[in-house]
Amino acid sequence: MKAIKHLLYFSIFILCLNSYCQVDKNDPLYKTIIIKDSLLFSEGFNKCNMIPFKELIAEDFEFYHDKSGITQSKSKFISDLKNGLCSNPENYTSNRRLIKNSTEIYPLYNNGELYGAIHNGSHTFFESNNKQAFVERSTARFTSLWLFENNTWLLKRILSFDHVLPEDK
Repeated sequence: MKAIKHLLYFSIFILCLNSYCQVDKNDPLYKTIIIKDSLLFSEGFNKCNMIPFKELIAEDFEFYHDKSGITQSKSKFISDLKNGLCSNPENYTSNRRLIKNSTEIYPLYNNGELYGAIHNGSHTFFESNNKQAFVERSTARFTSLWLFENNTWLLKRILSFDHVLPEDK
């Protein structure tokens, strides 16, 4: 009984800590990370524009995907994107949409100095074949690690998981 009581107190502590640490939607950090995310996906992923990926991803980037495995470098990630999803935009396009109100951003500090942020959220992916209407393909959760290095925000790690097909919702 005592162990259960301690577990309950610990759980409440963690919940309170999480709700305190998450930044508000009006916070400059929140707005910065959302802008960076939008550049990567609205400009990069959705339009197959590689420039945002080249500018915003760290050289030692790692991407962990629950369906397609691990990508362990920026160059491999960009190459896979160019030669995969973006290889034939006349016949196939993909589109990612962030799910409204799913975003959580947590600052990371070292001795009171902001050095990074964790971005959690959910997103839905759509696809179009031969310029037809977009069809929902999957919904997934993600966790991204952004680091502030040399006055620049760089995406260091992504965990993409819990992919669910529309028929399984």
